[in-house]
Amino acid sequence: MTDTSYQYVRHTEAPKLPPPGRSTGIIHWLRSNLFSSVSNTILTIVTVIFLSWLLPLLYNFLIGRAVFTGTMDDCRVETFGACWVFITGRASFMFYGFYPMTEYWRPNTVFILGLLLVIPLLMPKAPFKLANLIAFFVVYPIIAVTLLIGGVFGLEHVPTEKWGGLMLTLVLSVVGVVGSFPIGILLALGRRSNMPIIKTICILTIELWRAVPLITVLFMASVMLPLFVPSGFTVDKVIRAMIGITIFYGAYMAETIRGGLQAMPRGQFEAASALGLNYWKSMIFIILPQALKYVIPGIVGTFISLVKDTSLVSIIGMFDLLNAINAAGSDAAWASPTKSFTGYAFAIGIFFVLCFSLSRYAKYMENRLNTGHKR
Repeated sequence: MTDTSYQYVRHTEAPKLPPPGRSTGIIHWLRSNLFSSVSNTILTIVTVIFLSWLLPLLYNFLIGRAVFTGTMDDCRVETFGACWVFITGRASFMFYGFYPMTEYWRPNTVFILGLLLVIPLLMPKAPFKLANLIAFFVVYPIIAVTLLIGGVFGLEHVPTEKWGGLMLTLVLSVVGVVGSFPIGILLALGRRSNMPIIKTICILTIELWRAVPLITVLFMASVMLPLFVPSGFTVDKVIRAMIGITIFYGAYMAETIRGGLQAMPRGQFEAASALGLNYWKSMIFIILPQALKYVIPGIVGTFISLVKDTSLVSIIGMFDLLNAINAAGSDAAWASPTKSFTGYAFAIGIFFVLCFSLSRYAKYMENRLNTGHKR
């Protein structure tokens, strides 16, 4: 009698088959992302037609018919494209403004040293984090101010009125980013405080600075502030712009961080209290690290807006990158039909590199700090 309960058991592994063609590969990606519906298909076709018209024009203007070498006379032919001779010829003014040419090594040293200190801070596994933090936030500002302004140790004194170009844009951006972040944290914590006086002061500060445009703040800092200080006492224009930009974006940063604090589950606050932690310890070690993780996109968006809005200081007569490009082209010796477009394209490239770098690093930190579980 045959035992029908016997089942066949495979002793060798079955050959591996390739995945279905419709679930992987470039065809699957195109169908899922570009041609998933009728509306997406129409939008994709329109976009391709638009890019096929735009990209050749940009290539011909920026590269194909551009003038990279020669003189400005070569740029005065209307059939030519971008005049990169104008950028190379006036690069020193666009980068440093009126800073003395013999002292260019000083801002160069400041920015190189800043990069050497910032890069390890942005690397999560870099050693000596505490020493690096102290060096960047305590020692580096003293060195930077000493080198940029001078007047000590035999360095020539360079007033801030001579600062300009990309150098001034980077200084305002770095000071604004570094200064607005702690101000935003303190204002956000103060707005959620249980003490009525602290809460009221923080709310009024946030709403006041968010209710006015940045241009108004810069005008007040540049024109109106000297009228309220004692006679004979003055505050440097660059410092006034730094203070205005920092506090203005500190108020916006406060609302972004407050959103992260409100998104925190109540159980996290109760767990911190159950551990016996006081207010500041619970905020520093438990609440803030999680709340800031939630609002990384908002924080980086505020930083990007700050970097771009530094160009508004041209309204109060400061020669930032954009104003330096306009001033460099005002000389009749550098006149050409495509000079202005070339200068603006150069400025676009600089701001794109700065802002895109911030957004990519933020994306990296989001992925690294992501604690979700994907199925």
